[in-house]
Amino acid sequence: MFTAADSDFAPPVEYAVAVDRFLDSAGLSPASQRVYRIALTTWAWMLVERESPVGVARRGASAPVVPLGLVDSADAPARLAAGFAAREASVGARTANRELAILRSALSWWRSQGWITSDPTAGIRRRAAEPAPGAGPLSEEQVRAVLRLRAPLREQALWHAVYDSGGGIERILALDVSDLDAGGRRTRPGVRGPALHWRPRTGQLLGFLAAGRATGPLFLTDRRAPAGTAARDRCPVTGRGRLSYRRAAEVFAEATRGLDGGGRGWTLRQLRRG
Repeated sequence: MFTAADSDFAPPVEYAVAVDRFLDSAGLSPASQRVYRIALTTWAWMLVERESPVGVARRGASAPVVPLGLVDSADAPARLAAGFAAREASVGARTANRELAILRSALSWWRSQGWITSDPTAGIRRRAAEPAPGAGPLSEEQVRAVLRLRAPLREQALWHAVYDSGGGIERILALDVSDLDAGGRRTRPGVRGPALHWRPRTGQLLGFLAAGRATGPLFLTDRRAPAGTAARDRCPVTGRGRLSYRRAAEVFAEATRGLDGGGRGWTLRQLRRG
């Protein structure tokens, strides 16, 4: 999450410094920070029209010295578009699209700080990606392995609710504490559609998660919500915001990386029971 305190920094001159500040403020896990840094460093090479290191060398590579102002230059859109096309040809559409999303997150935050004024990726379109091998629903054995993982209460409750209810992930994340039925086995009828039902263990986990709170989002972020967050998406007790789908998916993929033979981690949609 980003805080107003980040605006107290003097505007950075170098792209690499802007990357550091973005990552410091983004509330990512250490593993995700590494992924984001690698992607943003790759985009830096594109900005100066140089080929980035590949393989193991890419992971430890430092960004070239790039003025942040180059992001606003007239040449930046064409350079990044060419670099994106090259990355797609090299690593596939799925990875290239993920790296594009990471850059756009950084650009959006830098613009909010007033450090840049434009979006040089505005003309780049995401590429259609073929479904990854093994992208179907998880088997019962895989689900059991997921639900046995040592994970924080929030994740345990969310994963159990996704699997048990078969409900849409976005709908589950949109639940408020007050949407839970007092019996703990479902949502109240008529709340955001048909009631969602789950087993006693899931109801117990959700009850623990909601303990001490009568209103506000059921699933919360780790940090306080930034200024300007809508009241419906902020917990009146803790001040934390509603957990986003993007963050929930990121945490799940990271947690299941060791269970996935491909090392990519699984998706929350794969966990959902059809």
